[in-house]
Amino acid sequence: MAEIKEARVPDIGDYSDVPVIEVLVAVGDTVAKDQGLVTLESDKATLEVPAPFAGVVKELKVKLGDTLSEGSVVALIEAADGAAPAAKAAAPAKAEAPAAPVKTAETGAKVEPVAVAAEPDKLAQREIAQVQAPPAGGGSDPEAAPRTPPVEFGAASVLPDQVPYASPAVRLFARELGVDLAQVKGSERGGRISKEDVQRFVKAALAGGVPAAAGAAPVAGGGGLNLLPWPKVDFSKFGEVETQPLSRIKKISGANLARNWAVIPHVTQFDQADITELEALRVQLNAEQEKAKSGVKLTMLAFLLKASAAALKQFPDFNASLDATGENLTLKKYVHIGFAADTPNGLVVPVIRDVDRKGVLQIAQEMGELAKKARDGKLGPADMSGGCFSISSLGGIGGTAFTPIINAPEVAILGVSKSSQQPVWDGKQFVPRLTLPLSLSYDHRVIDGAAAARFTSYLAQVLADMRRVLL
Repeated sequence: MAEIKEARVPDIGDYSDVPVIEVLVAVGDTVAKDQGLVTLESDKATLEVPAPFAGVVKELKVKLGDTLSEGSVVALIEAADGAAPAAKAAAPAKAEAPAAPVKTAETGAKVEPVAVAAEPDKLAQREIAQVQAPPAGGGSDPEAAPRTPPVEFGAASVLPDQVPYASPAVRLFARELGVDLAQVKGSERGGRISKEDVQRFVKAALAGGVPAAAGAAPVAGGGGLNLLPWPKVDFSKFGEVETQPLSRIKKISGANLARNWAVIPHVTQFDQADITELEALRVQLNAEQEKAKSGVKLTMLAFLLKASAAALKQFPDFNASLDATGENLTLKKYVHIGFAADTPNGLVVPVIRDVDRKGVLQIAQEMGELAKKARDGKLGPADMSGGCFSISSLGGIGGTAFTPIINAPEVAILGVSKSSQQPVWDGKQFVPRLTLPLSLSYDHRVIDGAAAARFTSYLAQVLADMRRVLL
């Protein structure tokens, strides 16, 4: 007789109470080992909880909107005897028929209405459509369209302790309806805002029961920023267009990038590193690794991680984080470095731990493994947490310099562009040298310009002669 076993949430790093945004199977479905059961979404990534063994789903222990932590029971599965049968495609539980697209009041662009719950309230959806729909009569006359007053915006309103407690999916839902989550009271545990809370807020707004939006807290010493409404343009008037939704990763990272750019005073220090000898060493080592059939391929990024680790040890203020009050600096005794990985769904930043304690070959091997997981969409929260410093390398594509955005709560990020041969005066003549452009963005609240210049100068020295990492 087949045994019924529990399928539990595996190790997901430091995260807990992560909301379920999608149920991928139903009772009675046959699942294969490692097939996704539910999808979780944290503030940094989405994660499928896999079936630990093949079998038939006998009972689901979770539903949409539930929050799970490591060890939480997801389902009861009757384990298959012997080899697992082919898994049949499992549709998400209670899939809903798509509704007709409507226009948002904010942009005028056509979007698909968002399902509010597994059992949608028809009246509420009609009311939401009324909020999203343009005024009767349509037309493109700018005088006829209702004008949105400037939004009071302050940096204090996007600090971590001021941001409303809601999942990325709920934030997206609220943005599409033009709802300010700061005015919505959460009914879930810990004050977390659900889609139902947003729906109730919209109902109250239609009934005239919602107070006017309060202005955001002003920026210290500078007052709030009055932002003009987003331009409303019917692009189809000028030619053929196509609307494509942003990937989930881009939607999540976009909010983080906007916060980081608004709150952190960015300054970028530009420098160059002579990597002529280092590139020759890289080519030589790759030839040796290919001959030994080790499967490891060294890239310049692996050397950059090792050199950056040495620079972080030399300048500990760069290996730190500023708290939300802006008054305390946490200096880290470990060196975990993230690297930006380009995937079909958007940019992610896997983290390699203890870079200062590893050799370049081991760093390259771990980079290759994490990059593959990123491309396959298999990165978990644990793979992207705990970073002290980040590197964004565009050397394989092109460019001479750029301004990377700091990945809070880090205080600096290194951008790397494409290396090129440059004439360098050696005291007697110009000689060709392979030069690597460096772009270091730093938080000016923590790091001043002199420290940033010393950091890039030291980093360039290490890249010119990697023996310095032994010092």
